[in-house]
Amino acid sequence: MSSVTSFVGQIPELYERHLGPVLFEPYARDLAARLPPDTRRVLEIASGTGRVTRHLLAALPAEGELVATDLNEPMIAEGRARLPEDPRLRWQTADAQALPFGDGAFDVVACQFGLMFVPDKLLALREMRRVLRPGGTLLLSTWDEVARNPATQVLQELAMAAFPADPPMFMKTPFSMPDPIALRTLMLDAGFGEVQVETVAKIGEASSAADLATGFVRGNPLWGQLVERGVDGDAFQARVAEELARAFGAAPCRSALSAHVVSATA
Repeated sequence: MSSVTSFVGQIPELYERHLGPVLFEPYARDLAARLPPDTRRVLEIASGTGRVTRHLLAALPAEGELVATDLNEPMIAEGRARLPEDPRLRWQTADAQALPFGDGAFDVVACQFGLMFVPDKLLALREMRRVLRPGGTLLLSTWDEVARNPATQVLQELAMAAFPADPPMFMKTPFSMPDPIALRTLMLDAGFGEVQVETVAKIGEASSAADLATGFVRGNPLWGQLVERGVDGDAFQARVAEELARAFGAAPCRSALSAHVVSATA
């Protein structure tokens, strides 16, 4: 697997600790709140360290079932370590492009900020539709354009400026699906109906700019690309923290977030 998308080493733990509460928790709560009230069987794709998983479990009945999957085993290991054991929950490594489940096996498929990393997005969406029962629900989110996520834009601009001849490209991937019209068209092409795409604004709050900078620099695969280019990690992280503090406050550090949330019917 390329370092562009590999979540290995210390990355899962730093990702969860420093980025999870700021970038992912607000949307995890939002996505889980959209679960239809009669839901029993849920498949989560790109579950990462379990941010959405925790809230999906809280919304499921005692007889519910949740299968949380991710392509990256280290992310699953981090999620498993952080969430208490629950008889309703099963963790499994899985590729969204070839889901190892039968047709119509789930009431809901949930995928927060995962589709952007899948090479064949249409194939993955067709797989999601296949494993949904007729009338089942897809809940999926992608990031809006990076300009509407200004803290991340600070990181991206600093990384690009540090290596203008060979810029690290990881941060392009999470923000590669910002067009809500194109997103809706993709859902329809995959065979989904009743497609709704809602742009949802949130505020991300970190305890400090330094804390957020740690996650931004060392808590995602960008770190591998910086290391490959011989970056002085401490100096670059300090620069990111300085710019975040200047733009959004030193402690706490608050910035706008924007994402698209899709609801669609199989």
